[in-house]
Amino acid sequence: MRPLADMQADVLDSVPLLAPVTIGFEEAPGAVLVGDVVAPEDLPGFENSAMDGFAVLAADVADPPTDLAVVDDVAAGSLPATVVIAGTASRIMTGAPIPAGADAIVPVEATEIVDAEHVRILSSAAVGQHIRPTGGSVRAGTLVFNGGLRLRAPHVSVLASMGVLPVVRHRPVVAIMSTGDELVSPSTQTLKPGAIRDSNRALLQGLLHELGADVRDYGIVGDTPGSFEQALDDATRGADVVVTSGGVSMGAYDVVKLTLRERGTVDFWKIAMQPGKPFGFGTVDGIPFFGLPGNPVSVFVSFEQFMRPALLAMMGADRIFRDRVPGVLDTGIDTNPEKTVFVRVSTERDRDGVWHATLSGGQSSNVLSALAFADALAVIPAGVGRVEPGGSVELEMIHWPEMRTREEALGDR
Repeated sequence: MRPLADMQADVLDSVPLLAPVTIGFEEAPGAVLVGDVVAPEDLPGFENSAMDGFAVLAADVADPPTDLAVVDDVAAGSLPATVVIAGTASRIMTGAPIPAGADAIVPVEATEIVDAEHVRILSSAAVGQHIRPTGGSVRAGTLVFNGGLRLRAPHVSVLASMGVLPVVRHRPVVAIMSTGDELVSPSTQTLKPGAIRDSNRALLQGLLHELGADVRDYGIVGDTPGSFEQALDDATRGADVVVTSGGVSMGAYDVVKLTLRERGTVDFWKIAMQPGKPFGFGTVDGIPFFGLPGNPVSVFVSFEQFMRPALLAMMGADRIFRDRVPGVLDTGIDTNPEKTVFVRVSTERDRDGVWHATLSGGQSSNVLSALAFADALAVIPAGVGRVEPGGSVELEMIHWPEMRTREEALGDR
C-alpha cells in the first residue's frame, strides 16, 4: 500500500495549471487570482463623512450646546458649495465629500433643529471625528491581494470598489460519471433486487459546485467496456478533469481498470487510508483522470484528500487543504494501524477552547448518514490503531475553508 502523503504529492506534481482569464465581478467568488493586485488609486478617493449629520469646526462645539448657522446641504454624490467657517455648519449625508474648512462631523442624533437656517449642536466633537480620510482603506500603489488568493465575497467587493476586474485561472471543467450495472437513477421509486440508487454523482456535483467547478454529468455507465469507452470519449472532449466512481477495486467486472489498461497512463493503487483504499490516477488523452471507489463515504474522503487539493492547485490557489485543529476524541475507537483512518465525527468546543469529537454514526464506508451528521474527520495516523476515550486527535474541519498550503500539509514531499 502507498502512503497517503506520497500519493497526494504525486497527484499535485502531475496536474497542470489552468489558463488565466479576466472575468466579471459576479463570477469571481471562488475563483483564484493569477497575480498580485496593486491599488491603482486611493480608496476612498476623497475625504467623506461616515455619518449623517453636520460638518463643523471642532473648536466651535467645544462647549455645547452651540447654535450654528447652516450654510450648505451636501448630499452623497454632490460637491460642497460653501466653505465652513467659524460659527457655521454644513448639513451632510453619509459618503458625501467633506466641505473645506470643516474638521469634524457631529451625528444628527446629537443635534436639534432651531429653525430653517440654524442647528443646535448638543455634543462636542474631536478633530477628525466621523471623517473618512483619503486612502483610509487602501493607498494607491500598495499591495492589496497576493496572487494565489481564492476570492470570497469581501475580496470581490474590494476589487469592485477599485474598478479592478479580477484575472483568475478559469474554473475547471470536470466530467463525472458513475459505473456499475447495479446503479439506477436516484429518482427510481421502487428498487429491483440488487439495485442501488446512485448517490455518488449527487455527492460529487455538490462538492464540485462548492469548489466552483463547471460540472458535466455523464450519468451512469454500465459494466461493459464499450459503454465505458464511449462515455470516456465524450467526457474527454472539452473537460479539464475526468472523475469516475466505482470500478477501481479488485473485482472481476471492474470495467474502469480493464479499459484504462489499454488507454491512457492511469495507474491503480492501494492507498494506506480508510475509507478510500482503492484509487486510480493518471491521464486519458492528456487529461487528468481520477478513479474513485464506489462506496459513497470513500468517494467523499478520496475527494477531500486528492481531488480538492488537486483542483485548487490547478486553479492556482496557495491554500489547498482543509484546516486541521487539535482535539479530543471522547469516544474510543479501534482503527487499522497500517492505514491513516478518517473517522466521521461531530465536534463541539468547550469553555476552555478545547475541541471535543464524538462519532457521528457508523463508520462503514457505505453509511452516508454518519457523513451527513459529521462536521469533521478525526485523523488517526498510520501506526496508531487504538484511540482511547479522551485521546488526542487532529480534526479536519470539513466545512471550513481551505487554510493549509502544500508545504504545511505534506512537508517537503
